Amino acid sequence: MKTAVPPPRIPLSQSSPPKGERRKVRGIVLALALFLWPAPSPGQGHEVHGENSVFAGEGIAIAWGILKAAVEDQSQVILRIVPLGQPFAAVRIEAVDPFTTKRDVVLDGQPLRDRLDIRSPRGSFADFPRREIHLYRTAADWQARRPTATVYYLGVPDTTPEFISEAGLFAYLYDALAKMQGTAQGQRQ
Repeated sequence: MKTAVPPPRIPLSQSSPPKGERRKVRGIVLALALFLWPAPSPGQGHEVHGENSVFAGEGIAIAWGILKAAVEDQSQVILRIVPLGQPFAAVRIEAVDPFTTKRDVVLDGQPLRDRLDIRSPRGSFADFPRREIHLYRTAADWQARRPTATVYYLGVPDTTPEFISEAGLFAYLYDALAKMQGTAQGQRQ
């Protein structure tokens, strides 16, 4: 009976490339990855994930709330935006389907001076869950569709409170934004 002889084992230290060569390969892979990484288009501004139902950054403060209705399809999502400092010439809000990238304009070219309230049916988030809030410092930037910054949400934030009365919702939005701003500028309705 003939027994099979296993192939000779090569220690790992002999089978892997030398240290200097591994560094070269890593450097080439890193350079290639950076080269192929998509860069933002000139004049596009940058994107920031809003993440939470109350957000401050990019020169604005945002608070979300839901006004419940007896029938769920009639519930409204309210998004309140206030400037933190100088006003913006225009705000554009788009609803986006992340799978097809189809866009639906929710608000186009509204100035942001004191406060902006945007109402959307809760059901509109089913097909177009992503919301992009494009901020434009000048009217020329708005006309050229060159936002200074974009704050986006991947849907209604999980932390968004629900209210059965409009008065309760607006009081919450006022208080949440006043705390976020550190002043009483939540813009009471």
